[in-house]
Amino acid sequence: MKTRRSDRLIDMTRYLLERPHTLISLTFFADRYESAKSSISEDLAIIKRTFQTRGIGILETIPGAAGGARFIPSISEDEARTFIGEMVKSLCEEDRLLPGGYVYLSDLLGNPEVLRKVGRVIARQYIDKKVDAVMTVATKGVPIAQSVSSYLNVPFVIVRRDSKITEGSTVSVNYVSGSSERIEKMELSKRSLKRGSHVLVVDDFMKGGGTVNGMKSMIEEFESELVGITVFAEGSFEGKRMVDDYTSLLKVDKVNTLDKTIHASAGSYLEKVFGEK
Repeated sequence: MKTRRSDRLIDMTRYLLERPHTLISLTFFADRYESAKSSISEDLAIIKRTFQTRGIGILETIPGAAGGARFIPSISEDEARTFIGEMVKSLCEEDRLLPGGYVYLSDLLGNPEVLRKVGRVIARQYIDKKVDAVMTVATKGVPIAQSVSSYLNVPFVIVRRDSKITEGSTVSVNYVSGSSERIEKMELSKRSLKRGSHVLVVDDFMKGGGTVNGMKSMIEEFESELVGITVFAEGSFEGKRMVDDYTSLLKVDKVNTLDKTIHASAGSYLEKVFGEK
């Protein structure tokens, strides 16, 4: 059915936002709205300019018979800095410190708006890299992995510390916990990850890096390649971490167990992605 331009722009924008990293042909849009390809090209130019101005992302337009448009989600530097600043304030709130020096994050990572921003922020770092899957460990990292995978439009896989019968046959690896130095085990279904995949690892919180290092070993077992490691927050840790090449959105600099206060700051993300400011 032929539609008005204003209606067409709204529907095209929605369609693109729901299908990131997917090439959509001009022919498809022309047939969908019963409009000329020249009109569709003009509409895409408007959407592209708006996405760029608002920091929503990049709209790639590819010419030729096999061309079309592809939306790549992103986030502006100002929006990323504002979001991380808000998260730093939230991290410093009273009564967030848990026994063992851990930080209560469930309220933040259970907030849909926070998760959407986390997904956009992390996906922005890997905008120019090939990612076939996002990996995390059960259970706190799952919502982060799901959000990131939705913006990268790739599957996410969950490594578990105990196998489930519904997982089928699994691959298991032993790893050393960075904080307790105990030997632990993690497992992943053989069907979860294809050999030769490019894998992005995400997690909610990292102290010694043992769990993340275990996921690196799991990726090697699947003969796959690690693209990068990004965690929502890293805690203070005495000694050498088991991983050193990682990115954190937030950093817990100091905790006071007596009055249960936390001093937090921005992690390495802003400097790595946007440079010093």
